[in-house]
Amino acid sequence: MLDAKSEKIVKGICDRSLCLVVVGSGYVGLPTAALFADAGFQVVVIDVKQDLVNAVNNGVSPIKEPGLNELISYNVHAGRLKATLSYEAIARSDAVIISVQTPLNKNRKPNLSYLMNALKKIGKNLKKNMIIVVSSTIPPGTINERVKPTLEALTGMKAEADFYLAYVPERIAPGNALKDFVESPRLVGGIGPKSTKIASELFKTVCKTVIETDASTAEVAKLAENTYRDINIAYANQLAIICEKLNVDVMEVIRLANTHPRVNIHLPGPGVGGPCLPKDPYFLTHMSKLPRPNIIMTARKINDYMPNHIIKTTLKALEKTGKNIKTAKIAVLGTAYKGNVDDPRLSPAQPIIKTLLNLGLKTVAYDPKCEESFGAEKAESLNDAIKKADCILILTDHKEFEHLKLSEIRQYMNPNPIIIDARRIIDKEEATRLGFKYYGLGKHSP
Repeated sequence: MLDAKSEKIVKGICDRSLCLVVVGSGYVGLPTAALFADAGFQVVVIDVKQDLVNAVNNGVSPIKEPGLNELISYNVHAGRLKATLSYEAIARSDAVIISVQTPLNKNRKPNLSYLMNALKKIGKNLKKNMIIVVSSTIPPGTINERVKPTLEALTGMKAEADFYLAYVPERIAPGNALKDFVESPRLVGGIGPKSTKIASELFKTVCKTVIETDASTAEVAKLAENTYRDINIAYANQLAIICEKLNVDVMEVIRLANTHPRVNIHLPGPGVGGPCLPKDPYFLTHMSKLPRPNIIMTARKINDYMPNHIIKTTLKALEKTGKNIKTAKIAVLGTAYKGNVDDPRLSPAQPIIKTLLNLGLKTVAYDPKCEESFGAEKAESLNDAIKKADCILILTDHKEFEHLKLSEIRQYMNPNPIIIDARRIIDKEEATRLGFKYYGLGKHSP
């Protein structure tokens, strides 16, 4: 049961009189702010970058995300959404959602400096009865061992008595963020029952399904989700390498295996990228001192190895077709970490391209969505990329690459053209018939 003070806060949530601040306007923070504004709340976004603040205040999304630009424009012009550089906005708010980056450091340990800096500034402006929600991905124990003590020390107040604190991890994917935010079940874990209930009521205004738990369990559950996916992909990648040696098609193996009602093997690829999967297994095992070997770190090593496997396949293909490595041209299709997004964060294209360049190969990158080229020459069109190329290396499964006109592409390329299909989106039979040497991940090479 909530006390009278807590009930008053819930009433403010229900009648939308509560004012909300979102700290961080990245791939998670900005959709968060826009959706809460669209639900009727007064929302202020705090960011450290002036250009992002200016863009939002002009009604423009600084990131590419389907539907987000329209949502920001509508709510800015409706007077419900604005952005600022100043943390003083927190003193005029009733709730804060923290969505700052929490990367790995060079030693693959959690870097919580952005979170801790944000907490220090929030603590200076925190007032009684505020709701503080952390949505950034964090290692287990962070809410109770780092966030709570920090805020209590800065304010002299007690969490659950004077202010409310919860962990509500994001479950969105770039390219589908708005739909995921609303439709994916949302975990809400408070440091106590009142914090859980109040944060739950807040997120029910936007999310269709809210699942209540405690902060520590929510922390582990979030990391367990992505670590499971990383392990599953590692198994698919290992299976792909096995199938190459056995002259069996891994895609057909996976299709058949997945007809079993209790089997769901993911798809192999050139590695694992993005802001979550390469990072979260390290967060989950941080401070756990697991025995070796362990499945989590073994999976990480397999996925980290895949760019090397693609490089080896490429060099083997060049050698078998009589290409000179010193003069060969590689056309890399796709630098985003996954299909149909513009996000290059931790993309497997990065180590692949850098290795190709270090080997002296002329490498040209083309991505219709992503601006990053990782040091390769950036082509402005597909034709520019493939012109006089010896090898096409497909690293991202954009829709634009799924139906390539191979007969036309063949005419632009040098004799004995090669396709390295690390995403298995090309029809091998068509490619072979047109004179390509086709190398698909998880399929026996020519």
